[in-house]
Amino acid sequence: MSAVSDRLPTFPWDKLEPYKKTAAAHPGGIVDLSVGTPVDPVPELIQKALIDAADSPGYPTVWGTPALRDAITGWLERRLGARGVTHRHVLPIVGSKELVAWLPTQLGLGPGDKVAFPRLAYPTYEVGARLARAEYVAYDTETFAADPAGTELDPTDLKLLWLNTPSNPTGKVLSKTELTRIVAWAREHGVLLFSDECYVELGWEADPVSVLHPEVNGGSYEGIVSVHSLSKRSNLAGYRAAFLAGDPAVLGPLLEIRKHGGMMTSAPTQAAVVAALSDDTHVHEQRERYAARRTLLREALLAHGFRVDHSEASLYLWVTRGESCWDTVAHLAARGILVAPGDFYGPAGAEHVRVALTATDDRVRAAVERLKA
Repeated sequence: MSAVSDRLPTFPWDKLEPYKKTAAAHPGGIVDLSVGTPVDPVPELIQKALIDAADSPGYPTVWGTPALRDAITGWLERRLGARGVTHRHVLPIVGSKELVAWLPTQLGLGPGDKVAFPRLAYPTYEVGARLARAEYVAYDTETFAADPAGTELDPTDLKLLWLNTPSNPTGKVLSKTELTRIVAWAREHGVLLFSDECYVELGWEADPVSVLHPEVNGGSYEGIVSVHSLSKRSNLAGYRAAFLAGDPAVLGPLLEIRKHGGMMTSAPTQAAVVAALSDDTHVHEQRERYAARRTLLREALLAHGFRVDHSEASLYLWVTRGESCWDTVAHLAARGILVAPGDFYGPAGAEHVRVALTATDDRVRAAVERLKA
């Protein structure tokens, strides 16, 4: 067991505990803007679907019900502009984090193989490579997107390329032109491309585009897979509901592996996902909540002396005061506000902090008043 755990870095969130205690000691209580966990209610139509499917004594299937696959393909066409997607092009997963962590292993990668991910990124991309004993390399998203052939990212032995658009933590969105260049580069070099698009429905100052769009991939899903989650757009983090979409030649073997591994989404959750993907109204309502919180926090942070970088999409504001991220964390913790230090997402984030929009309206207003004071 220790041989596996020894491959992993220190769990970053443990480092935040002393600052959490400081923030919690504030007379008005803590405003936790560190972890992007939803706080708003699960929409009633989704709860009802879950309850109606509660009497599910049998095993669910890994591939999901036909109704679930229909809901996924319908959403891909309606919301992302994907064309010609069939049941073979989709695969439910048990939340996106388990997929990110175990994908290199399930792809059969190991020593000598390389996994690439953005220099500022969700730390689980690196964890996935470590678990598989593969090598990993972080690349600069902006320079790579501008000219994939002219960057430092060497395709030699590169087997898996991660994109993240909109980005966690920065909120940066890759344009249709940039995605088209990257897809062409990956195909030219025989590199499998996985695009983490979990925040695709949360664009504010940009309209996120998927690698599944025909103007990006030329009408072919060869060598590309996108990752989608219902955690944020439908407040379903507690349901562990997500799915993959893309190349059947990749998803087919993953389906077989996941069958053997018992990686199946529960039947009630599958029914809930059908309801969630079949309704856009609750998504628009939740977007409005986040938009209002974003406006309040952004204005308060700017007035407090912060600079906001990128942040054109996703559920975070990526901000800096030009100092160590830990000094900023301490500064805000003293005011009862907890945020995530930027170096959790790579050394390039050493002077930034990530501020989540996932707090109640009341707590967001409390944070704004403290920043003003």
